Amino acid sequence: MNILFEYTPTEPASYTSTMPTPAEYKDKLTDEQYNVLFHKSTEVPFSGEYDQTFADGEYACAACGTVLFDSDKKFDAQCCWPSFYDAKPGAAVFTDDSSLGMKRTEVTCATCGGHLGHMFEGEGLGVPTDQRYCINSLSLTFIPKEYPNHN
Repeated sequence: MNILFEYTPTEPASYTSTMPTPAEYKDKLTDEQYNVLFHKSTEVPFSGEYDQTFADGEYACAACGTVLFDSDKKFDAQCCWPSFYDAKPGAAVFTDDSSLGMKRTEVTCATCGGHLGHMFEGEGLGVPTDQRYCINSLSLTFIPKEYPNHN
């Protein structure tokens, strides 16, 4: 199992009434994906499929398919997980997270509430927004630009 730690949230995420509940995603996802997305686990550093992927395309939520990030917003922050400097407008929800004794901002999918990772600001990494979205590969699906149904 490629899970670094598991955190059990004290409050459930909000879900839209038309979306499946987290339990209904269980058959679609691997156990590791489900643990990251709906139990807020974190994958082991450098174990993610998309850490060093820089092909043209988009990154979508592995649970519900909502497009979250464009590949042109991805950069190598050398932090062990895929990093982006911006998300698609309205695709993500941001929540203060003080779990594990750290102060950070949790990033979740605005459609299904799945945990994606965390966003950090002011690190001086030379990206346009001065933000780093540190995202678990297990929470993502990559859609290559050359995919026939890609818009």
